[in-house]
Amino acid sequence: MMPIELLESPQTSQIHASTPAHDAHGRRINYLRISLTDRCNFRCFYCMPEWGMQFAPKPELLTNDELIRLVRIMAQTGFEKIRLTGGEPTLRRDLVGLVEAIANTPGINEVSMTTNALLLAPIAQQLADAGLKRVNISIDSLNPENFRKITRGGDLARVWAGIEAAEQAGLTPLKLNCVIVRGVNDHEVLDLARLTIDKPWQMRFIEVMPLVGVADVADNGVVPSNELIGQIEANLGLDFLGWYGADPARTYQIPGAQGKIGFISSISDPFCATCNRMRLTADGKLHLCLLRDNELDLRAALRGKSSDEELAALVRHAVWIKPWGHGLPEGVKPTVRGMSELGG
Repeated sequence: MMPIELLESPQTSQIHASTPAHDAHGRRINYLRISLTDRCNFRCFYCMPEWGMQFAPKPELLTNDELIRLVRIMAQTGFEKIRLTGGEPTLRRDLVGLVEAIANTPGINEVSMTTNALLLAPIAQQLADAGLKRVNISIDSLNPENFRKITRGGDLARVWAGIEAAEQAGLTPLKLNCVIVRGVNDHEVLDLARLTIDKPWQMRFIEVMPLVGVADVADNGVVPSNELIGQIEANLGLDFLGWYGADPARTYQIPGAQGKIGFISSISDPFCATCNRMRLTADGKLHLCLLRDNELDLRAALRGKSSDEELAALVRHAVWIKPWGHGLPEGVKPTVRGMSELGG
């Protein structure tokens, strides 16, 4: 972990407690992705190694009270949007209560969630009633056998039931995330894109990233978004709709389709200039950039009896020194945490 110290300097002295948090590059940082657990009921090969995963003991994870306190403080510093992630967030037994508490926090305008949907169907309506606005659901194949291989045991039928339950509960606009890996599921791109023809969903194709424990997958597996765009355009037609604020996806639409298609090109076309997000890990670290190791230990400050004002100052300092972007072009890769710890 790269330590962060709270230092007074000509730069950090510009951080004002009365204004929404901005970083030193002028970006307004208002979106927090919270990992509720580092555990997952899938073992997707591009996310986790098949063997050797070590998970944080329960005492190291943030408690409900700690998490809700941090959300309140983050809201006071200008964070407005919360996305619950994992691991797999539906493994958290108190998920519905947490959603309700976060949704009722002053200053928080939206609570969403990213999930593999395996356990979603029975609780989708409860989550919606508690204040969850929408979900992103991971689905990397429409072929049950290939899906099982990619996820190392996942049940596509149960995931599909979760998708349908989310739509019925009004957790929309529904976004489906697919990590494309060459030679694994790139042959399914057209079938996945066709889901948007009759459904008002957004299918999002994501370039595989070189994260801890699975970096070798990305070495030869990246399929550049422009290659996928060309394939879909040649076979189904494709109209460019644009970029939407800080959304990392370039958005397109098949002519006449009800839904849309997004391309998230972290490797081939980074979107660092519009980044508005930070990540809180399940063990209480504020992670500054997905593909860098910089992070600040908020759990230590919480359990060290820091005041709300001191915690808010730490958050503002961390936002101020948020890196401009990842260092992949220079060969800098993350070495501390895998995707299951960061929540994407």
